[in-house]
Amino acid sequence: MRILCLNCGSSSVKYRLYDWAKQETLATGIVERVTVGGSFIAHETNGREKLIIKRECPDHKMAIKLVMDTLVHPEHGVIPDTKSIAAVGHRVVHGGEKFAKSVLIDDEAIDAFKRISALAPLHNPPNIMGIEAAKDLMPAIPHVAIMDTAWHQTMPAHAYVYALPYAWYEKYGVRRYGFHGTSFLYNAKRAAVLLDKDPFKCNLVICHIGNGASINAVHNGLSYDTSMGMTPLEGLVMGTRAGDHDPAIDFFVMAKEGVSPKEMDSILNKKSGILGVTGQFTDRRDVEEAAAKGDARAALAMQIEGYRIKKYIGAYAAAVGGLDAVVFTAGVGEMSDQIRAIALDGLDCLGIKLDGDKNRLTHTRNAECDISAKDSRAKVFVVPTDEERVFIEDVVAINEGTYDVHTRFTYGFQAPDYRNTMRDEAFVKELARKPGLAQVACRPPKVKV
Repeated sequence: MRILCLNCGSSSVKYRLYDWAKQETLATGIVERVTVGGSFIAHETNGREKLIIKRECPDHKMAIKLVMDTLVHPEHGVIPDTKSIAAVGHRVVHGGEKFAKSVLIDDEAIDAFKRISALAPLHNPPNIMGIEAAKDLMPAIPHVAIMDTAWHQTMPAHAYVYALPYAWYEKYGVRRYGFHGTSFLYNAKRAAVLLDKDPFKCNLVICHIGNGASINAVHNGLSYDTSMGMTPLEGLVMGTRAGDHDPAIDFFVMAKEGVSPKEMDSILNKKSGILGVTGQFTDRRDVEEAAAKGDARAALAMQIEGYRIKKYIGAYAAAVGGLDAVVFTAGVGEMSDQIRAIALDGLDCLGIKLDGDKNRLTHTRNAECDISAKDSRAKVFVVPTDEERVFIEDVVAINEGTYDVHTRFTYGFQAPDYRNTMRDEAFVKELARKPGLAQVACRPPKVKV
């Protein structure tokens, strides 16, 4: 069984093709600049150099067709034809309260996603466009929706109900939903493996830090609280999102500068966060480089971001009653030792102690790393996230009739001997350039150089 995973953003389509029988990733990549001009696909397969193909994709259907054409191309494709694909898994950012697990997509599910699009206006519409485009191109096979919000349906009411008029919750669904759930699920299960513990006896704080960022408090293996709210705007400082701030500021500026509600929504989501503070950067690599050269606002942005993460770690450690581990994941979490250091500075009082040398060595998306100090009561892990692996296993289990909520379902990546062969091979190549990584990898790959 070959499974295609699709993650459709407003101007991109990420994909991964996986051979379930061989337990092997056949290809992975992304189509960028969809709908905006200058579109191209970056396509990777085992044992070959990354391939870049330029082709205009004015809509998501054209982008997905480009993916399909690339996968079956006689020279650099990996399958003979599209009939080789047995099912497709789709990311859906917002599932509301209706969905607590992944589902087979039918007309009713699509209608439900459309009805709640107002809760995630930047994400659900392109997710839906991708689903409809893929179903048009591959109508004869099952399509499955994997929702970011499903993982968080175990949160207690006191964590998800806002102190606002309760009628808003009853009439409009105003509540905390949380996002990045697929990443949190993967990381929670992997952290349990690294701790050698029953996943439902683990207390964790998982920090998914990327351009979008959120933190998850995990109590006895279940999502207990999370930093994003009804929308992805609440919580941490992000690339362009403001995160937590006094909402009265918004009304104050709207009155002072004549800003409309729609304009303020755009400012808070697209012109704030790291970009708002620095005035020019969203990529943390650019921020770190600018700070190293003396840019005071770049340095301030790093401190603000790290401090906000620290506050959430401390609050969530208290919420779950002590921690087994803190986990960093996603682009910034996996690659920025500086943000990790700022976020964990001074948390020795909670039993969280970083090994500075190990932290500085850890810049990889191909291996799970332990950056804890020897005397740290809680472990500190850096775990490369793998949302697509969750997609794949959910799709296979739904097709086979064995799927259920994660409390009654065991994923293959929970096995102690689970390996990601594509990452293992990439890690071995990384070691040639950065041999120090061998000191921090929790489970060095069993791959010959």
